Amino acid sequence: MAKNSNNGTTWRLEGDYFEGCNCKSICPCLFKLDPTEGECKVVVAWHIENGYFGGDISLNNLNVVFAIYTPGNMFTGPKWKLALYVDDKASEQQKDALTKIFSGQAGGFFGAVANHVGEVMGIKSVPIDFAVNGKRRKLEIPALLEIEIEGLSGSNANEESVIVNPGFTVAPGYNPIISRSTKHTYNDHGIEWDNSGQNGFYSRFRYEP
Repeated sequence: MAKNSNNGTTWRLEGDYFEGCNCKSICPCLFKLDPTEGECKVVVAWHIENGYFGGDISLNNLNVVFAIYTPGNMFTGPKWKLALYVDDKASEQQKDALTKIFSGQAGGFFGAVANHVGEVMGIKSVPIDFAVNGKRRKLEIPALLEIEIEGLSGSNANEESVIVNPGFTVAPGYNPIISRSTKHTYNDHGIEWDNSGQNGFYSRFRYEP
């Protein structure tokens, strides 16, 4: 992935994100520790409620997904293998903008993420079905990916259980809500996994350069 080369382009994204991985809950990657299973197999999904690129390209109501494989610690190496999936509802202009943002070319959070990526396995335009229902988050890419997570209940069932002050989070500024997958399967680029019953997180997100 390209490193930060924003060149002054203005952009912003905000909406709802969630992820699921193969770690047992709670995933130690939030504190930059080794994954519980020795390797990391994670899907990260974003639904952009409001967004723009360059001031005139709307990115509202589009979805983006990462599938990541790392045979070790996500921060100390080896580097990640990453596949990027962009909503097929996006026009070519919108797809180009989203690719620039999520590949790190537009700077910000993803510019830092790009430093950890060793191989981009592919960038695909695909139908992405993203759904939110209370403490549940669900996403499907037909024939490739199906993931559903649900927030875990604490002693007060009316409050979400969160991680406070993590060392790393996909949505900086938001406390990750502790979840567990009820379904999580992936099969693409010669990589296949079933992480059903394992760790998940969700929260709001906001990114800009």
